[in-house]
Amino acid sequence: MNVAVFSSHAFELPFLERANQGRHTLRLLEPRLSEQTAMLARDCQAVSIFVTDRASRATLEILHQQGVQYLTLRSAGFNHVDLEAARALGFRMARVPAYSPYSIAEHTVALMLALNRKLVRAHNRVRELNFSLNGLMGFDMHGKTVGVIGTGKIGAAVVRILHGFGCRILAQDLYEDPGLKADCQVTYTDCDTLCRESDIITLHVPLTPETHYLINQQRIANMKQGVMLINTSRGALVNTAAVIAGLKSRKIGYFGMDVYEEEEGLFFEDHSEDILMDDKIARLMTFNNVLITSHQAFLTDTALTNIAETTVYNLDCFEKGVECENEILI
Repeated sequence: MNVAVFSSHAFELPFLERANQGRHTLRLLEPRLSEQTAMLARDCQAVSIFVTDRASRATLEILHQQGVQYLTLRSAGFNHVDLEAARALGFRMARVPAYSPYSIAEHTVALMLALNRKLVRAHNRVRELNFSLNGLMGFDMHGKTVGVIGTGKIGAAVVRILHGFGCRILAQDLYEDPGLKADCQVTYTDCDTLCRESDIITLHVPLTPETHYLINQQRIANMKQGVMLINTSRGALVNTAAVIAGLKSRKIGYFGMDVYEEEEGLFFEDHSEDILMDDKIARLMTFNNVLITSHQAFLTDTALTNIAETTVYNLDCFEKGVECENEILI
């Protein structure tokens, strides 16, 4: 099968080639999928897309006109695909539902620890031969209350790590996990109570109309003074302008983010020679209690292996016309 692989990055190519073993002809394309680039999939039966690609109705119509029948997502989320249009045009679509919850969970806790113990500032000081400890005080994680919003596979992995630190865990999810309640003494509550009582809040829910701007001005106002907020899920769960206001007022004492609501065209690319045009992220970068990584929480060898192998498995199923366990039924 001929497959157009959009947003292909150097870090993932060896994993895709190893998993594919020549079974499919992969057309590796650096550009993101969009209405302007969809023509690059000419003569392909399938396209493979990344989280930065945008499969809008207009884009899907162009793909359909070229004979593309299958969409394989190199991600778990699929909010970047117009599902109604995909259904109307008869596409079959599959995703990678669980590539490595531990990769994202561990990065989440790494952000917490780095912010708490001011590791970036300490490292930069030592490189300048400044060995002073002034301004580097952190706090014990043990005994702190952590609010985990979303206890699916990633959120559950975060809970288990934090339970090992001796944290008290509050959680909010549509479905309670009895295993977490029994093993980690998790207390499920509503989102507002969680925000009010937590010292640290971390987000692990998908982006839906209901979760868009889940963290907003009102919820921030109800949080503890100096709260730590972590987002490694989806950028638009957080109203960035409200977070900036919270940082300026010191209501938010620490903010760690691996995702950003306006990351399209910014993350995953080298802009070191450009002028930064995004005023919100530029403002965030001025705070010394903010730590930003560019959507790298998933970036482990285990996760990339699983993403590649599952993507090729999905392509195999589509080519053979058999049932695919990762298919998104639209």
